[in-house]
Amino acid sequence: MSNTIPDITLCARNLTRGFGNKQIIHDVSLELKRGEVLGLLGHNGAGKTTTLQMLTGCLLPDSGAIEICGIDLARQPVSAKTHIGYLPETPPLYRELSVNDYLIFAARLRGMQPAAANEALAQTMQRCGLEAVGKKIIGTLSKGYQQRVGIAQAIIHSPSVVVLDEPTVGLDPTQIRDIRTLIRELGDSSSVILSTHLLGEVESVCDRVEIMQAGKLIYSDTSERMQQFGCVAGFIVSLRNPPPLSELENIAGVCNVEQLSARQFRVTHVPDENPSGALLALAAQHGWQLEQLTPLHATLEEVFVKITDTEKMRADMQDNQKPVRPDPSTSSGLKAMVEGCVPTETVHASTSSARTEEKP
Repeated sequence: MSNTIPDITLCARNLTRGFGNKQIIHDVSLELKRGEVLGLLGHNGAGKTTTLQMLTGCLLPDSGAIEICGIDLARQPVSAKTHIGYLPETPPLYRELSVNDYLIFAARLRGMQPAAANEALAQTMQRCGLEAVGKKIIGTLSKGYQQRVGIAQAIIHSPSVVVLDEPTVGLDPTQIRDIRTLIRELGDSSSVILSTHLLGEVESVCDRVEIMQAGKLIYSDTSERMQQFGCVAGFIVSLRNPPPLSELENIAGVCNVEQLSARQFRVTHVPDENPSGALLALAAQHGWQLEQLTPLHATLEEVFVKITDTEKMRADMQDNQKPVRPDPSTSSGLKAMVEGCVPTETVHASTSSARTEEKP
């Protein structure tokens, strides 16, 4: 068998998972390419952690298939998991061990020989910025350093796929910046799945975005194109001596002008007909004294809310269109059935049995 890592390092098809009678994950499929950082976005409770647990072999799907570097995770779990590094939301740390001892332990669990484990330890310590705390007890470290140790145990065996579940939750801004830098570096040598509900995290480190809602993947695209999703063509303009609103509205190509303040206006226009050039000429001609002109850009927060709200409205409409079967035990339900919701013989059978049960 060739040791070459395929271009597709992770492939999941039609994953489902339920707990009891409740379906949690619905037909989830995704791929991860070599060297790619994928952001899995979603509100709390969207199903991100359950999905990551299935992708790493910690939780069996009810149906569907997962391949890691071409190896079936269900049929060859040991072989497949050698290519996976996983940091759960709560790092799996032994707080009474020193950093060095814990990472050597993690490397040995991965099947590494002592010499190779020691070499990997030195590289991982340097990569994660842990050289100064190698002999310290993990329980005495700050949360930021504990998170680094958690990432170190996930990458010490140089996996092809690194899965990080909310890696920056609870960290201060400096710690967040350091962890994000490390994640970007991981993307140079491994494929990374990053689960988060922080939009800034996606913008700063991710190449591609998958949005999950109610156990379903509802959006998939590059982070750059996500920012352009639903964008409105327009700009914000500031004029020191603004004209009447009607003069701005009459400029060719302008669709709408909204006055934000005494001197500032939000102008939307036809996508293929940008009136900013005409506006600049008119401002110079009439002495409007243009101060600032800034193109409109939707924030990732706005885009995320728009995508999830649109999907929720669609799902609600589908639910409202589902027929509701009347309950024959109520008078209104019995009346509905009599009026044609179900065959009349069903009604007769129901009423006859009800009368029989009433007899002493």
